[in-house]
Amino acid sequence: MSQTPSDSLAPAINPTSNSDCPPCLSVVMPAYNEEDNVDRILSLVLAQRPVMEVVVVDDCSRDGTWAKLQPWAARDPRVQLFRHETNQGKGAALRTGLSKTTSPYTIIQDADLEYDPREYYLMLSPMLAGRADVVFGSRFSGGPRRVLYYWHSVGNKVLTTLSNMFTNLWLTDMETCYKAFRRDVVQRLVLKEDRFGFEPEITAKVARLGVRVFEVPISYNGRTYAEGKKIGWKDGFSAIRCIVKYNLFD
Repeated sequence: MSQTPSDSLAPAINPTSNSDCPPCLSVVMPAYNEEDNVDRILSLVLAQRPVMEVVVVDDCSRDGTWAKLQPWAARDPRVQLFRHETNQGKGAALRTGLSKTTSPYTIIQDADLEYDPREYYLMLSPMLAGRADVVFGSRFSGGPRRVLYYWHSVGNKVLTTLSNMFTNLWLTDMETCYKAFRRDVVQRLVLKEDRFGFEPEITAKVARLGVRVFEVPISYNGRTYAEGKKIGWKDGFSAIRCIVKYNLFD
């Protein structure tokens, strides 16, 4: 059987484990009032072989998050710390963090324990194989997940479908935290949203670039509002605004 040019040039996507991935990854971590989780998540992130640097942006936390972060920078040279003097939102923290990255690939990591850094290899595999420029990690494509809010899942599907209609991308989870990028893609993105509107904005702008987008299944250990979940129904309406704005007017 003859091979197509893409088959002959790109190796197969065959993820095995984090230990098989070379050090090549910048992790951008926005943090806001996560003193109970930040030590554990940083321990997990830094234990992954692909991680070259971790850029943590404390968005003016009001608890002990910033104090807990200080020893990490002294302990591990891969950790870079930045702090906003006023609370600006997750999108603003991500803009700060993305501007500081230097590695060939970048992934977004929340400072809670909902997403598992041990799955970085799943996100990196399509890019390392030369098949993708951007990878979305889907919580709804077969990976194990904690069962929580039904109406949140409905809202997510509505927003993802609406986004897909504008971008013509066939995603199952536009609102996922786990988005990974080649460095050249990050450098081409001009982002504006300060809060959770970052997700539909970056999806629209990635689609506009015409780069190769992959989606892979990931696990998801969602948390309740009592456990610190921050996104609310108002952010859903903001996401609709951003889907329309960044696909049609920006």
